[in-house]
Amino acid sequence: MMRKVLVTGGYGYLGGRIAQTLAAQGWHVTLGTRRAVAGAPDWLPDATPLQLDWKLNESLVAACSGQDAVVHLAAMNEVEALRDPVGALRVNGVEALRLLEAAITARASRFVYLSTAHVYGSPLVGLIDEATVARPKHPYAITHKVTEDFVLAAHDAGRIEGVVLRLSNSFGAPAHAGVDRWTLLINDLCRQAAASRKLVLHSAGLQRRDFITLADTARAVAHVLDLDKPLLADGLFNLGGDAPKLVIEMAELVASRCEAVLGFLPPLQRPEPKPGETGADLTFSSCKLQATGFLPMRDHACEIDATLRLCFTAFGNAVEAVVDALAVRNA
Repeated sequence: MMRKVLVTGGYGYLGGRIAQTLAAQGWHVTLGTRRAVAGAPDWLPDATPLQLDWKLNESLVAACSGQDAVVHLAAMNEVEALRDPVGALRVNGVEALRLLEAAITARASRFVYLSTAHVYGSPLVGLIDEATVARPKHPYAITHKVTEDFVLAAHDAGRIEGVVLRLSNSFGAPAHAGVDRWTLLINDLCRQAAASRKLVLHSAGLQRRDFITLADTARAVAHVLDLDKPLLADGLFNLGGDAPKLVIEMAELVASRCEAVLGFLPPLQRPEPKPGETGADLTFSSCKLQATGFLPMRDHACEIDATLRLCFTAFGNAVEAVVDALAVRNA
């Protein structure tokens, strides 16, 4: 019998790609969304779309009924959370708790929650593993930490198999161009390349960050859904690429992939480093998850290539028209 999973935020940045990966691995995916939907999206035609009413417990219990697992992604992003911390606590905290309780009531076996590495605080420096004390500062991180505690408490009490994944900087091509997550560093650089044919950093780019592709993020979710219960341990895992890089290094990679994929090398603009300025060391350890058998593929180039192609389709046509017109005029 085909296993069933409810993915909340299934039309979103993480949700779409995770849903596609789960469907490819044999899950029947229900895409939970706040919006009214007429039918399955063309990027996942075999999925079941479902509008959720987050104010009604009955709606959430019905959505979880018959599901083997729930993957919870629906949340306000960091920009929205900073603008409305109270709303973020409602959406990222209270509504997540309602869904967790609904999943327990409906007897779903496993509840996977995508949290954020920023629960550890900011900036992320030094060695960070699951034993590092969480000290969130931003409303986005604070509200995610709230839900983490509820999920892990339910896991410890044996009420449900709860998993929390503290995700680092995930980047890549969303399932469809309508997803607005172009504020993320690598995605923004890809959008800049396609839309303006140049790359602009607002710092010297010497910050060191851990980057993980959307492909690896989706693979990790599929992994923990299939993981034998004893290997879940306390349910808490860091999820990163285990290969921290400087921001300038990733910008240079975007530029080189743009030349390979789109045929032009965008100039890279950034402020000059200050005398003695260096990037602080960072090790965002995912060793605990890897000990369960998950290994990231770390194919940054492939993910950037796909993002550049999507951005060129979505944002680059107008630029091409201008370039062509100038070429004709100057001929």
